[in-house]
Amino acid sequence: MRYAVIMAGGSGTRLWPLSRKGMPKQLLPLVDGKSTLRLAYERLAGVVPDDRILVCTGAAHTDLVAADLPELDPANLLGEPEGRDSLNAIAWPAAILAERDPDAVMTVLSSDHLISPVDRFADALRDGFAAAEADPAALVTFGVVPTSPHTGLGYLERGSEVSGQAGVCRVEAFVEKPDRETAEGYLASGRYWWNSGMFVWRAQTFLDQLRQLLPDTHAQVRELAAHPDRLSDLYPKLTKISVDYAIMEPVSQGRATGHVLAVGLPIDWQDIGGFAALAELLPHDDGGNATEGPSVLHQSKDNLVINKSGDGRLIAMVGMSGTVVVQTPEITLVCPLAEAGRVKELVAEVAARLGTDYA
Repeated sequence: MRYAVIMAGGSGTRLWPLSRKGMPKQLLPLVDGKSTLRLAYERLAGVVPDDRILVCTGAAHTDLVAADLPELDPANLLGEPEGRDSLNAIAWPAAILAERDPDAVMTVLSSDHLISPVDRFADALRDGFAAAEADPAALVTFGVVPTSPHTGLGYLERGSEVSGQAGVCRVEAFVEKPDRETAEGYLASGRYWWNSGMFVWRAQTFLDQLRQLLPDTHAQVRELAAHPDRLSDLYPKLTKISVDYAIMEPVSQGRATGHVLAVGLPIDWQDIGGFAALAELLPHDDGGNATEGPSVLHQSKDNLVINKSGDGRLIAMVGMSGTVVVQTPEITLVCPLAEAGRVKELVAEVAARLGTDYA
């Protein structure tokens, strides 16, 4: 049986103040009035039935998720008492699925990606399921075919193609975010794909690797699946670590019994991680300004201006370039677009000075 787990945790502080403690970025209506979570759910149509889709989110956001996805089975909405990084947001649902269905094959998707065309993604997802079903020891990841020497993404190095499975190859190594020169070499070689952070595997295979690499975490998530009443007690004690560091990289290095395969994604793919990515989604004027809401920009270029004040206030700019201005009913953010990646630091300082009311 095929299942899907959508990871919808995190607060999205790089999009503050649009995203706040009570409204994380994956629930913001960023694309044609829809959230990126909603889009991730809809991309599964025709591949995984609604009743086999699970969403793992923060416990504080379960009501918001339920409202955004009214067709989601309440039993499939998992609320983390606190964020413990991606490993646990995957391992806990994997243990639950293994309890429900020992033969479960699960895909893991992120809630803040934009992907097109959807039909090509669906075909690749089916290929990933088929690869995991054909090879019980496989952890299948998806590599996005790169279109530029991106320095803000991790990469995976492709090995030989798997016999009898067109488009499926072995993964030789995962590599960290490269510098520009290295990224250009990766692109020119044709051997590297962007690491998408999306996966398919048998739930039991994943848990077997977890048992070998992090036995304490394995025991804890199996206990959680068997005794969900212990969630608030056990979950905060889980080791906080990403799935790449905990599972994918060690398995690719031969430190467990599984192996890593990859399916290519020849798609347009964006991870909405911050304002630079968001700027690409909005309409642009002749000066390259991306805007939403009431604004007037005079002799200004390459700015991102978002006005969500809700009270008729106007944002007006003159002679500005490469600047982010975001206005909400409570907060106005101004920063150079080139420094927008530091907004997370700013949120931490705001919280330290003023408490969590503005976080």
